[in-house]
Amino acid sequence: MISPVDRSKAVELIEEAIQSGATLDAACKEVGISSRTLNRWKKSAAVDGDYIDHRTTCERKPPSNKLTEFEEHQILNIVHNPKYSSLPPSQIVPMLADEGIYIA
Repeated sequence: MISPVDRSKAVELIEEAIQSGATLDAACKEVGISSRTLNRWKKSAAVDGDYIDHRTTCERKPPSNKLTEFEEHQILNIVHNPKYSSLPPSQIVPMLADEGIYIA
């Protein structure tokens, strides 16, 4: 993500290039953004330093179907077993099922 300081500098450079005769698309391409991104930055006050990052960075609960640590260790122990180490999961699971072993 581009910092607000860098955004404002990019907008200044683009506006300067446009005043010097460059097209909007060419100026944006030189900076490495699209004209749509420039419009979005201007609309959201992203260049004034008032920009708030609305991306979700909060901690989320783990999914309800996440493996427990015990299940994860069981699986790792099985796949590291020499009998199964060279086989893909699509072959290991049916072999375990035939033996009556169901893990996850």
